[in-house]
Amino acid sequence: MKKGVAKFVVSIFVVVAFLGVLPLTANAKGAGMEWEILFLEAKKLYEARDYDRGIIIAQNALEFAEKTVGPDHLDVATSLNMLATLYRAKGEYANAKPLLNRLVGILEKAFGPEHPHVSNSLNDLALLYHMLEEYDKAEPLHKRSLEIDEKVFGPEHPKVATSLNNLAELYRSQKEYAKAEPLYRRSLAIREKVFGPEHPKVAASLKNLASLYQDQKEYSKAEALHKRSLEIKEKTLDPENYDVAISLNNLAELYRVQGEYSKIEATKR
Repeated sequence: MKKGVAKFVVSIFVVVAFLGVLPLTANAKGAGMEWEILFLEAKKLYEARDYDRGIIIAQNALEFAEKTVGPDHLDVATSLNMLATLYRAKGEYANAKPLLNRLVGILEKAFGPEHPHVSNSLNDLALLYHMLEEYDKAEPLHKRSLEIDEKVFGPEHPKVATSLNNLAELYRSQKEYAKAEPLYRRSLAIREKVFGPEHPKVAASLKNLASLYQDQKEYSKAEALHKRSLEIKEKTLDPENYDVAISLNNLAELYRVQGEYSKIEATKR
């Protein structure tokens, strides 16, 4: 697996873990206190990075929910998501795949095929296939997630910007740059409109577009975007923030691949 792909996908998993499934059981008869205790213990172990023990507890939570409320209950969906998250964190992606596929099916049955929870689960599954470099499976899932988001939230919603970015990243991984560029640009435009031109999310979009140009050796375009991304982060974040250091490193790497070593010194803070 390509290092850059793994870094991108893992960062997204950290964001999406536990979002979209946990609140679903609030209005339904659940699997009970014993299941909640198991689930919360698995979550605690995930946060402590004790994945092996977390997997055992999450499996127990899943089995308990299946026996107590049946295979299609939302507590089962929550358990599947937890167990898949632990497997992904441990790098056991093959074990996560059937869990996420089953999760999509439960959510579609519970909420219908065009619900935001379904979109979230499709996105998670697409990112997993992306990480496994099974691009032909990832693409239709990303597209369907994007279509749901556009229909539910409208074409200029931040969630749409994220879905556009994820699809663009998939195309960039396959060097399909002509497909990726308009998606990155649309994602950037949405974020600029929603958050303003000097927001960290705009900085992230600028960095992604810069990386696309860097991949194509369009270094002057990449430099301008990397610099603007860095300027936003320096203005909105603490100078010692990790994201500022990442942007400085991105700019230094751009200069390194061009052999402009004298400019690298200016990125050392």
